[in-house]
Amino acid sequence: MSGDSDNRNNGGGDNWQARTHVMLKNPLAKPREGGNDCLVIIYARTTSHLGRRFVLTPTEGKCWVGRDTSNSIVIESDTCSRRHAYFELRGESWWVVDNKSTNGTYVNDEPANETQLRRGDHVRVGDTIFKYLAGSDVEAEFMQTIGTIMVTDGLTKAHNRRYFSEQLDKEILRAVRHGRPLSLIMFDLDYFKKINDNYGHLAGDFVLREVAALVRERIPPDVIFARYGGEEFALLLPETDLQSAFAVAEDLRNAVAERAFIYENVRLPVTASLGVAVLQENVRIGDELIKTTDAKLYTAKQSGRNRVVA
Repeated sequence: MSGDSDNRNNGGGDNWQARTHVMLKNPLAKPREGGNDCLVIIYARTTSHLGRRFVLTPTEGKCWVGRDTSNSIVIESDTCSRRHAYFELRGESWWVVDNKSTNGTYVNDEPANETQLRRGDHVRVGDTIFKYLAGSDVEAEFMQTIGTIMVTDGLTKAHNRRYFSEQLDKEILRAVRHGRPLSLIMFDLDYFKKINDNYGHLAGDFVLREVAALVRERIPPDVIFARYGGEEFALLLPETDLQSAFAVAEDLRNAVAERAFIYENVRLPVTASLGVAVLQENVRIGDELIKTTDAKLYTAKQSGRNRVVA
């Protein structure tokens, strides 16, 4: 597979997500009377932590989160401060308070020095993202959140690789049955490892979120958009021939190149290389279409990057 980053997802594994470890103390603590407000991990570098739940208990006072093992929620990551932030019940509402951390605390991607939480809010501490669940139907919310985690990348909100693979097989069968075209675009970000190395992994996460948002703005709803691994993304385009798919890819390439990615007052250098292929008559397996498209992506990178090859 092509790419610049050493965090690439190989063979369906999760090597690109193996940097953060989260330990939850007392995850089954008794909830306060009248509610079972909790935090659920929806994004972590170690995928085995996805879906872990921490019940917020007012009797424990402040619920601290950080690298130090004395915290209620321990995040072993260099992006997290030792005593990063805490959750506190004030009246009937939970608040998150940043503890002058190095990288800040964010609620729904906005800086949160001291913020009242509302059900469904996303709280980012370092490179771990929690979803805040509250109310009488927390169990239903929790199950719905787990369902979303199974098909969605928590950082970029694109579909994940598992969902993409399932949909690819279904769309190939449909395309073959009805004799309709099916195209695939695969792209990754040029020199993405340098962004992580020079500006930090949180800057890299920022770029990934912004690129994914940009893509969602520019594609129709029937296109299946997924984070395939690390800094690589895939778009599956039903009912789309090669020429039309190439036009979509070129539009995305140009949009990424022209977008100003500003992180902490620094403009980050971001471009993308893209490969495009259409399903051939003799192809019936998704891996074959992926292999063909990825070879086009590799050619795009080898021939100078920031270009589309079909």
